[in-house]
Amino acid sequence: MNPTGTIRRRNKLTKMSYKLVVMGSGCVGKSALTIQLVKNCFVPDHDPTIEDSYRTQLIVDGQSCQLDILDTTGDEEMLSRRHQFMRWGEGFLCVYAVDDIKSFVDVNIFRDQLRRIRGADRIPFVLVANKVDLGNSLVTSALGQEAAKSFKVPFVETSAQTRQGVEHAFQQLVREVQRARAEALRNIPEPPPRRRRRGCTCSVM
Repeated sequence: MNPTGTIRRRNKLTKMSYKLVVMGSGCVGKSALTIQLVKNCFVPDHDPTIEDSYRTQLIVDGQSCQLDILDTTGDEEMLSRRHQFMRWGEGFLCVYAVDDIKSFVDVNIFRDQLRRIRGADRIPFVLVANKVDLGNSLVTSALGQEAAKSFKVPFVETSAQTRQGVEHAFQQLVREVQRARAEALRNIPEPPPRRRRRGCTCSVM
């Protein structure tokens, strides 16, 4: 308590937590994107991921957010693990590489599996075209934008090497989760009004 008798209070930013999953085919740069966000560095040679988890802070629209990120494998043999992380996550960053046409086609597989496992069409989801710094792009920006438009999701072009679009991709995903949370709150039915109990009316003689 200070001499005037008033109590000083600190304004603390409340950190909201978000469970995010980075998914996609193998060798598209999922780990490089995640490490670039978390550690601000580019790792060109990274062992194929089975599953890694990271925690980091990110400012989104002026708000401090805690991100719990699961970096997943694209190996089809790990299908049971894929089902688990699709149930765990709130938001999904689906990555393909612009120099790999198959990884772009595989996006449809990941999205269909996600919708089937979650039993919903609208899931927080961002489509990411990675490795845009390369000169040998086989998947054009127009193709990526068209796919995202058909999915009705945001589209972000990134480079894990130059850090282009990396923060923006995760910020967009946080915004998608925030929209889903707000929509879920709006859809909660209001409780029925309480009935007043009628008191006993007694006459005093």
